[in-house]
Amino acid sequence: MFAADSKVVCAPITQVPDAEPACTWRQIIDPVEPFLEAVGRGLAKQVEAFDPDIVRYADYALNGQGKHLRAALVALTAKALGKVNDAHITVAVIIEMVHLATLVHDDVIDEAEIRRGQPTLAVNWNNEIAVLLGDCLFAHALVLAARFPTPDVCRAVAMATNTVCTGEILQLQHRRDFTFTREKYFKVLEMKTAELFALSCELSAGLSGMNAEGRLALRRFGLAFGTAYQVYDDCVDLFGSEATAGKSLGTDLAKGKLTLPVLLLWERADAADRARLSELVGSWQSGSMSHLGGLLAKYEALAASLEIIHRYLEEACQQLRGLPASNGRAGLLGLADYLARQSDVLGAVHESSL
Repeated sequence: MFAADSKVVCAPITQVPDAEPACTWRQIIDPVEPFLEAVGRGLAKQVEAFDPDIVRYADYALNGQGKHLRAALVALTAKALGKVNDAHITVAVIIEMVHLATLVHDDVIDEAEIRRGQPTLAVNWNNEIAVLLGDCLFAHALVLAARFPTPDVCRAVAMATNTVCTGEILQLQHRRDFTFTREKYFKVLEMKTAELFALSCELSAGLSGMNAEGRLALRRFGLAFGTAYQVYDDCVDLFGSEATAGKSLGTDLAKGKLTLPVLLLWERADAADRARLSELVGSWQSGSMSHLGGLLAKYEALAASLEIIHRYLEEACQQLRGLPASNGRAGLLGLADYLARQSDVLGAVHESSL
């Protein structure tokens, strides 16, 4: 995943006009590290707002060692458009809280045991506490958003939260359903994951005084980048390792969630292999992954998924053409470059293991 200490060097996405090449994750993040530290302090401070008897749960949820990727998007967008201010930090804290609330709920739904290298909140306590704590995080994020002088931020956060939850419901409606087309899959991804990336860019641009056209372009960057990121995450769930990812893997198919590699496999498979795939997904067991791996390799599902990730990242970078060639734009482009290279590394590591 997006490890802060990664040694991977990023190559530029060469098809993007005027794209400045990015380097390591550290070089991308270093310019906004003070911002991310301020967001971390802001999240820690929110623990004080909770009832003393549930502070330990809130602290566990809010003070994990996450990537703060959405906060980084807020900072890099603001940097591309000018100066970062305290309002950007507050917005980043709000969006991170919404994201963390979704993770708490996701871990309950998926029965995940590990998140960020440690037991999930539900495992440490129980599902009831985890669900209610997630609700508290959602509510508190809206309380913070309501403190802005106009209702615009609160309205945008509430609408995005609704979109994210709706996307999760749509995905659950189509568990083990092979009529769940690629188009529907990408709609769900835009809603459940990319929406918060888009919100990060859009709200940051608004706080920086960007015009409507510019805000829309940055929102589209967030949507395309967030979709690519979720496809990558779905690939990690099938082709990665828990030691590297720092979370439980294989939970999607265990719960019947059909992700892009599996959908591509279904599209390409002959009748016999479709029947085998349907049987595997319909009665998933601990040993099913090895059988599925053979089918995924046979139809080159990972390579096809990685091509789609690259297409979305190129689309994301195209949205930045109207921004000035500043260090901030280089940061946003670098983020896309980094994800492109991480995807290539996943493909190379998997291929070498076959």
